[in-house]
Amino acid sequence: MENQNEYFVSINEVAKRLDVPAHTLRYWEKQFSGAIRPTTGAGGRRYYRQDTIEKLETIKSLLYDKGMTISGVKKILHNGTFGEEMAEIKTKTTNDAPSAKTLSVQDKDDLEVAITLLNQAKSFLE
Repeated sequence: MENQNEYFVSINEVAKRLDVPAHTLRYWEKQFSGAIRPTTGAGGRRYYRQDTIEKLETIKSLLYDKGMTISGVKKILHNGTFGEEMAEIKTKTTNDAPSAKTLSVQDKDDLEVAITLLNQAKSFLE
């Protein structure tokens, strides 16, 4: 997440971060009401805490990446292994993120070209 210090995040921001429509998040709220409980503000606007966003990321991964059904995710929530799934997915995304050590020579060359172009654009704008 860009800013982990945000206490409450709007449904629109969460939808952008997860790359799913807001109506999908509202649907998941109904389907997984025990796990997904946003705080509602003035006018019924939904706001999510960080732990809820992490649950939503896990649900998205289970549905989209692992190909599970809504019913399958409900079973995981019911049998208590959801936390294990969250940890596994969090570990996988952390390990999949490229570090400076894993960048290829081509990636480094591309980055250097991009930095050069950005510096030229900056000097042009100044």
